[in-house]
Amino acid sequence: MTDLLIHSMAEFSDLIFASLERARARHIVEIGAEHGGMSHLLADYARAVEGHLTSIDPAPQPAFTAWAAATPVVTHIAAPSLDVIDDVRDVDAWIIDGDHNYYTVFHELLAIDAACTRDGKPLLAFLHDVSWPTGRRDMYYAPDRIPAAFRHPHEFGAGAMLDRVELVPGQGFRGDRHWAMANRSGGPRNGVLTAVEDYIAHVGSAGRTLAFAHIPAVFGLGVVFDVDAAWSADVAAIVAPFHDNALLAAVEHNRLRNYLKVIEWQDRAARDRAFRQ
Repeated sequence: MTDLLIHSMAEFSDLIFASLERARARHIVEIGAEHGGMSHLLADYARAVEGHLTSIDPAPQPAFTAWAAATPVVTHIAAPSLDVIDDVRDVDAWIIDGDHNYYTVFHELLAIDAACTRDGKPLLAFLHDVSWPTGRRDMYYAPDRIPAAFRHPHEFGAGAMLDRVELVPGQGFRGDRHWAMANRSGGPRNGVLTAVEDYIAHVGSAGRTLAFAHIPAVFGLGVVFDVDAAWSADVAAIVAPFHDNALLAAVEHNRLRNYLKVIEWQDRAARDRAFRQ
């Protein structure tokens, strides 16, 4: 659609990097690179702490691939995250901004948790898109990769609207041919936030406690971490003031209403151009 909307996880960089510093994170794994806006910042951090960035993305933009190949502190793995998380070792923090659907995120978290247990590392994970539109609605870049039991009925050309359960054909927030969205929001096993909540409940059923902060801005940032980590109180102090912050949520709602109006204007202009041709 439009490039006018701020949308990058990089908007949270102050919170993320302050948390990484408190946790003394050196090896960071990023799931989902696309254009590499956040990747460049993560690489700068890794260079400063003599660490390393591993970026997992099966099909990023060509410029990112070239940059990663030329950057010594970066390793790019061109594969779906669920195929390779088990192969990555000794990770201090995880940045999750890949395929925004329940199946992928829930199983990424399970695989990450297993890797942390294997390597004796406390969990520290940052997840983008835990708010509208994908907090409670699946998005699929490659629907065929999602098992049928987890794949909701979906559309490529229909869009999400605020306070609407059903998608609206040819309107709203949509990816056209680039991604599909579930026809309905809400319900079981639907959306990124639902995946995070179910993962935390799954871990909790085994007697382990995780902390979770939901920062309701720029499509939402989720921060999940072990409460028993030596640095947990420091990270909590950074993110807690923003958790479920009512002012941030109101500003985000207003921002999204304005953005949806811009999309409406763009759609109208595109129809007018097509009519004149």
